[in-house]
Amino acid sequence: MNGALLFLLLALSLSSSFASEKPIQSGSIVVLPVSGAVSEAQFFFLRRVLKNAESAKAAALILDMDTPGGDLKVTEKIVQMLGKSPIPTYTYVNTNAGSAGALIALGTKKIFMSPVSAIGAAAPVAGSGQEIPVTMNAKIVSYYSGYFRSVAQKNGYHAELVDGFMNLDKEVKIGSEIINPKGSLLTLSAQEATRFIGDRSLLASGIAKDVSDVVTQCGLSPDKLVLTKPSGFENLAQWITVLAPFLLLGGVLGVYLELKAPGFGVPGIISAICFLLFFGGHYIAGLTGFEMIALFALGIIFIVLELIFFPGVLVVALGGGAMILVSLFLSMADFYPAQPISFSYDFFLTPMLNLSITILLASIFIGLASRYLPAFPLFRKLSLSANLAPGPSLADAISTTGTASSLFEGNEGIATSPLHPTGRAKIGQEHFDVLTEGEFIALGTPIQILKIMDQKIIVGRRVKS
Repeated sequence: MNGALLFLLLALSLSSSFASEKPIQSGSIVVLPVSGAVSEAQFFFLRRVLKNAESAKAAALILDMDTPGGDLKVTEKIVQMLGKSPIPTYTYVNTNAGSAGALIALGTKKIFMSPVSAIGAAAPVAGSGQEIPVTMNAKIVSYYSGYFRSVAQKNGYHAELVDGFMNLDKEVKIGSEIINPKGSLLTLSAQEATRFIGDRSLLASGIAKDVSDVVTQCGLSPDKLVLTKPSGFENLAQWITVLAPFLLLGGVLGVYLELKAPGFGVPGIISAICFLLFFGGHYIAGLTGFEMIALFALGIIFIVLELIFFPGVLVVALGGGAMILVSLFLSMADFYPAQPISFSYDFFLTPMLNLSITILLASIFIGLASRYLPAFPLFRKLSLSANLAPGPSLADAISTTGTASSLFEGNEGIATSPLHPTGRAKIGQEHFDVLTEGEFIALGTPIQILKIMDQKIIVGRRVKS
């Protein structure tokens, strides 16, 4: 209970941490900064905002770009993401769209340049900035130049420019005019990118002094601008998505230990923190929204209701468990609100892999804990309520009197703590540590001894005669 309450409070604090951003509404013009190196964290930020924009039915997205480039694989993911979205996308080069930035710009419908700006020079390099070996470089350039030529053609740009951006060995010629000679990478200034060749501009649709000017030139409403910014936790979110199975494992084990040691609180707190990190990280990574947190919390409420008010009514707990599983699965699945869900291998792979790892490890740990944990004196002490009347355990009675002859199968008593499934019960005039066969028994419930085995008193609900 303590853990569930803490999780809800932490979820509310996560929600409030993003409240400072102006909300995206229907018809909003959403501005996303693309600054610094293009990285996985940048992708997480763009994906989160794009999904929020699709949910709200925003009118347009504008990438406010100032980047020297970055990870080519991440660039491909960003372009694929933008290309599938039904929301029109624009790029404002302010002031640099180098390397990966130039390729991302080709993935948007229109490009605008600030008066002093440049775009191009997208030859691949190693992560350290060094040149890639010749054979490997040829393979990379061949694949990615082909891919981004198709992206450029789809969005109405001269596909030949991609070769100029990426390939030193290609001469770029549009019509009869040579745009870039062989042996150099193509970089275009604002004035060069907007000049006309034939009936259309070389690359950019126009020069704009700022984002508002871009909005005006596109015929959109400047009063609906919504500026977004990275949360600052995207790099942390990258690690959280990788460690998702272990956060889920910590959450599950925390719940298990909280039930085994009612009133202790610390396992519940750890569980709540693990689940909050899981959902918070996946939200920042753009994989889930607050609706999945709400569904998870509702599942917890259903299970708590079953334990407290409807013990034995499994349909309530099963419904809660189903809500929790669905929320965990969908929190790790990459789908977009305005796009049909593609039930593909990629859609199922990460959620199923993470959940399978969690279930396997949790089964192992819970099996070991149920076998060995009760033997630890600290756990036995913590698992008992502090306000119970003192009395011997079965082992205490045997060590003191040499016998436990007063305890027999069928002896009746009353639970003096919740049995989850361990706890205390009063049998006769003494209090004993007892254990159920798995069922949860509420405080004050009449019980009877079912059997005595391995110095353990196994009890169940008293059967009415």
